[in-house]
Amino acid sequence: MYVNWGLVEEARRMFNCSVERDLYSWNIMVGGYVGTGDMDQALEWFDRMPERDVVSWSTVIAGYVKVGCFLEALDLFHKMLKTGPKPNEFTLVSALAACANLVALDQGRWIHVYIERGEIKMNEQLLASLIDMYAKCGQIEFASKVFCNERGLRRKVWPWNAVIGGFSMHGKSKEAIEVFEQMKLEKVSPNKVTFIALLNACSHGNMVDEGRGYFESMASCYGIEPEIEHYGCMVDLLGRAGFLEEAEKIISSMPMPPDAAIWGALLGACKIHKDMERGERIGKILKELDPNHIGCRVLLANIYSASRRWNEAKVVREEIELKGRKKIPGCSSIELNGMFHQFLVGDRSHPQTKQLYLFLDEMTTKLKIAGYVPQFGDVLLDIDDEEDKETALSKHSEKLAIAFGLMNTAPETPIRIVKNLRVCGDCHEATKFISKVYDREIIVRDRIRYHHFKKGSCSCKDYW
Repeated sequence: MYVNWGLVEEARRMFNCSVERDLYSWNIMVGGYVGTGDMDQALEWFDRMPERDVVSWSTVIAGYVKVGCFLEALDLFHKMLKTGPKPNEFTLVSALAACANLVALDQGRWIHVYIERGEIKMNEQLLASLIDMYAKCGQIEFASKVFCNERGLRRKVWPWNAVIGGFSMHGKSKEAIEVFEQMKLEKVSPNKVTFIALLNACSHGNMVDEGRGYFESMASCYGIEPEIEHYGCMVDLLGRAGFLEEAEKIISSMPMPPDAAIWGALLGACKIHKDMERGERIGKILKELDPNHIGCRVLLANIYSASRRWNEAKVVREEIELKGRKKIPGCSSIELNGMFHQFLVGDRSHPQTKQLYLFLDEMTTKLKIAGYVPQFGDVLLDIDDEEDKETALSKHSEKLAIAFGLMNTAPETPIRIVKNLRVCGDCHEATKFISKVYDREIIVRDRIRYHHFKKGSCSCKDYW
């Protein structure tokens, strides 16, 4: 009872006073700490348990996924396979979520085989997790195949949402809409998540009219009142397409107060379309709304930098530093042979650093010969020397990760990269050239969507 109310310390005192401490009460305590996000305490209680069942293991694995500790979740899952009880469907849903977020395709495939061997009975939630894993690991065609092969498990909305969301993140907007239309034919009712995925698909595909129609149909056809996330999707859709005035009117018409994410989406659109006047005004609104929102302050500084208004950019960055806050550094990761390698901007911590930077110099030379021209607008500092600007761009985390992948994989092997932030314009342009010069398929998942680079072009058609 105490745990359900979030009163974990009261529950602990009651537990310590108990004469009989059965497995159920131990699981309650572990679950209580997981519920508060205190994974250190949850693991400490888990380690102290005299016995553990599948609930004990699954609870901690799910807790790690919840707080974003995906490597720890998979480590504990592997330990469970060796020394613990047989996993159940709840365990595998969490393990697949960890694989999806790490782009650990090989481990995700292993779990799929484990399910197909009959070890675990497939259900709608597990199917949705499998689809999501394949989609987030860059295998959208296989995700769609898994969905199509399980026709008997398509009565619930979760698998439909997963495949629509998968097509959306890969920029396959028409396919996402086709799945939604098929969903209606099979009389599966959409929910709020369905429309978030659908509106994102319209945004990535520049399908403004379709997006407007789906947004209006939510309440009129399905009785679903749009929430702040749906308004955010509409602001993103209209902003990307250049309808900044309409996007701002959408914000004004919202039945709830707009948050920093909503204004931030419009601010990002101002950067894309170089609407400095509107961007400055929205930047001031954001500063009043949430003075501590680091992301929007950085975005405003980036708008100034892209317009070469270095003094204004410097003022904003100094304000950020005075508040003692730092910009989230760009971080890109790649999985090779079951190991994860992470790179920050200008990273020199990797054991192969010397070889990596030699390869990076060689790669940059080849790209320039092929016609690549660095986009200095993505240098966010006042650097006068163009060679220094080029050096700053060459050390972006995704370029380091891609170079590392090229060095350590056989020719024709696809390279899969995950970046925690949105890929910058220069890295996007450079990666198109890399895919052509080295004849490699390069798959990059950034904070917004997937980019499939092949033979000098990107699946997003330079619209992201």
